[in-house]
Amino acid sequence: MIRPLELHPDRLFPADPAVRAVARELYESVRGLPIISPHGHTDPAWFAGNESFGNAADFLLVPDHYVFRMLYSQGVALQDLGVGNPDVDPRAAWRLFAERYHLFRGTPSRLWLDWVFAECFGLTVQLGAATADQYFDAITSALASEAFRPRALFERYNIEVLATTESPLDNLEHHAAIRASSWQGRVITAYRPDPVVDPEFEGFRANLDLLSDLTGEDCTSWAGYLAAHRKRRAFFAAMGATSTDHGHPTALTANLARGEAERLFEVIVSGDFNPYDAELFRAQMLTEMAAMSIEDGLVMQIHPGAFRNHNDAVFQTLGRDKGADMPMRTDYVHALKPLLDCYGNNPALSIILFTLDESAYARELAPLAGHYPCLKLGPAWWFHDSPEGMRRFRRMTTETAGFYNTVGFNDDTRAFLSIPARHDVARRIDCGFLAELVAEHRIADWEAAELAADLSYNLAKAAYRL
Repeated sequence: MIRPLELHPDRLFPADPAVRAVARELYESVRGLPIISPHGHTDPAWFAGNESFGNAADFLLVPDHYVFRMLYSQGVALQDLGVGNPDVDPRAAWRLFAERYHLFRGTPSRLWLDWVFAECFGLTVQLGAATADQYFDAITSALASEAFRPRALFERYNIEVLATTESPLDNLEHHAAIRASSWQGRVITAYRPDPVVDPEFEGFRANLDLLSDLTGEDCTSWAGYLAAHRKRRAFFAAMGATSTDHGHPTALTANLARGEAERLFEVIVSGDFNPYDAELFRAQMLTEMAAMSIEDGLVMQIHPGAFRNHNDAVFQTLGRDKGADMPMRTDYVHALKPLLDCYGNNPALSIILFTLDESAYARELAPLAGHYPCLKLGPAWWFHDSPEGMRRFRRMTTETAGFYNTVGFNDDTRAFLSIPARHDVARRIDCGFLAELVAEHRIADWEAAELAADLSYNLAKAAYRL
């Protein structure tokens, strides 16, 4: 049976009619605000070349690990979906997805995708086996038009600024092309040094040689290595970067004496290191990066707590970022203390903390951000970038950290059209939470209105120095 696709105007608002009315009014006040997308993994080549996105599968299925990880969990081979397999028939891949669209019921992916289908492409029937080809043809046809090129979509959804994420080894040619063009859209980069900071990152030693070549510094010496980072950070800042990003397994930091740091680096460069050495080196580099952030003003993001590439067979076959990263328990109070002892009271430093360990929200993260001037809390992230995840975040952090030690919302996505979809979800959830506070007479209606604008727009713009 083919069923209609309808987006209820009150979706995600509280069920109580009186509270829902307040949420609806708050949402109407912020729904049209520009989008600040300060951290994500979209491809800057899209905006540099402004070429068509191609077909429905390549645009909506292949880049989105939220989607293909669910299908993989139900026995669909990633290669059959086009992941790591450019020779697959995209229509056949799309049919596999459409036939299993019911698997996404109750998930945030379903919310985002239904919004994209209805709001962006104007589809009026639900996706399923019977409508797979209709969807594929309609979306693919739309993507061939000028109105669906990357820059046009950027403008259509009122994106004020979008930050991508690049390695220090990236020459940022696509960002240079965007800046050299006549297009006025603001697409900036962010400095993600993991390939040259994590000794366990594949190709780490060769990456140090590439970093040496790029900077003219000897990256086999501690002094040269740190100097190379400073040079690349300056280059990224010149290309628009306002932030760095660190995807370490843990939040551990260290403050080694210079001689100890030099000796540790020698061990790392030799390749004869153990997991403890690698973890200590990453810990030291978080503290070093904090010091550099004080110097150059780049906001520091720390995204710990993921066991990346957990499925070794998938990693060996298809590489990184194929939906197999898993959350882990994460300590912050003890882990961050060495860094905070050095720089935690320095007003020039700004660190945004994220977590995949929700048990840390009320126990550790909110109290830390509610005290240290340099710390703010990133929004519910990754597995928790969902209606219930967002609600848990607000309920577990607000009483201790307040709203103004958080940074609004960032979408952290590889799928371009999920950016406006996710921001719509976040605005609805935050307006619902604020409406509950109004209904309980914990804040006034005018305060909720101010907060709605801050959570939707102002806090992210300020926190990322945009």
